Amino acid sequence: MSAPSNYTKLFLCVANSRKPGGHCVAGRTFNRDNYTEWLRPVSTRNTHEISDAELLYADGTRAQLLDVIKLTLTQAEPLYHQTENHVIAAVQWEKLQEAQWNHVTAATETTTSALWHDGLSSYHGLNDKVPEAIAHTLTNSLMLIEPQTLSLVVAQESKFMGGYDRRIRAAFTYNDTHYNFVVTDPWIENKYFAMEDGRYDIPMSRLCLSLPEILNGNATKLVAAVITPENVAERRQ
Repeated sequence: MSAPSNYTKLFLCVANSRKPGGHCVAGRTFNRDNYTEWLRPVSTRNTHEISDAELLYADGTRAQLLDVIKLTLTQAEPLYHQTENHVIAAVQWEKLQEAQWNHVTAATETTTSALWHDGLSSYHGLNDKVPEAIAHTLTNSLMLIEPQTLSLVVAQESKFMGGYDRRIRAAFTYNDTHYNFVVTDPWIENKYFAMEDGRYDIPMSRLCLSLPEILNGNATKLVAAVITPENVAERRQ
């Protein structure tokens, strides 16, 4: 039996967040001017992360958030609720253009339901946990939303086994429900870790939300990217 043929997809990258060993990259595919499906390119490694080397374009630059990218894939590889996973081929990614704020707003989604599942919270979070049994009933793990309100909170957080970690959280409302998720956007971390601990209100934004793999019986919701009209340009500097 012959091996399946590789295939290509075009997508707007709206997440390039930190993950142990590399990056978690995700975005929305499109057909002409219409955004269609979500795509999370993954490696063949057991932990699925994208390495620094795999992010390199032919000119030596690295794929970034808000790049419009053409990439070659070998197969779909859904993992429970992470139905968007596709395995990358050993072919360099191709940058087609740099997106602007209007592309981000066009790719934004709306839902009147909960963000996957509400009602379970971590010690420092709010509505940020999804039990494994419920996660296995879900059919998606990525969203791009416009929050009603958003504050980025920089603070020291106690750890379960003792000590503290400095973290950035997104405290936001959506459909009149309050949420508090850890932010894993490296650009946001670099910017806000250079500031004093505190609460920083963001007047206009889009949040790329991600539901990662199950750990200790739950999937913990994350903010993989915080995109604003201002930082679309700032990220390129």
